[in-house]
Amino acid sequence: MSKKNLAILVVIIALLLDQIIKIYIKTNFELGEEIFVFEWFRIHFTENNGMAMGFEFGGKPGKLFLTLFRIIAIGGLIYWLANTIKRHASKVVIIAIALILSGAAGNIIDSVFYGAIFDSSQNNVATLFSENPYSSLLHGKVVDMFYFPFFETTWPNWMPVIGGNSFRFFNYIFNPADAFISVGVFLLFIFSKEAFPKEEE
Repeated sequence: MSKKNLAILVVIIALLLDQIIKIYIKTNFELGEEIFVFEWFRIHFTENNGMAMGFEFGGKPGKLFLTLFRIIAIGGLIYWLANTIKRHASKVVIIAIALILSGAAGNIIDSVFYGAIFDSSQNNVATLFSENPYSSLLHGKVVDMFYFPFFETTWPNWMPVIGGNSFRFFNYIFNPADAFISVGVFLLFIFSKEAFPKEEE
């Protein structure tokens, strides 16, 4: 298989997996609903209104700006992937960039389309292609569901500011697209010399 076809295959499989899982969660769970797979692994349906880890960004105008910025970033990732293939980089580097691209594209699909094709998940299992969508095009929410609260403890009282407060690791809820991006970035870090070669003098 050529490296170009490999990259296309990785992107297609990752995108399909991401969207199948998100649509299943959206059409079978109410917002906030949780299933214990193990004590340290739960399926917990939440929606991200803004940036990573649930940060907000300037309300609806900020959300629109963020979505448009992500779309532009996708163009940059496609250009980077194409150039990487042209310079005959290794398959692992191409797979890493393809994973980052597919993850970014997966979350963009949520942001661009979900607000216009789903109704609300608040106290309700959402309907796909609803006649009463919860928002509009470019104003969708990103679906998150993977939750790994490995352990919970309390910070020692002698620690300033946070002493006595509870601490849970890992407390963030994420989706397949986020996982693909994280794996891709990790691979690029491991193979950084090949991913970012220095130009010969």
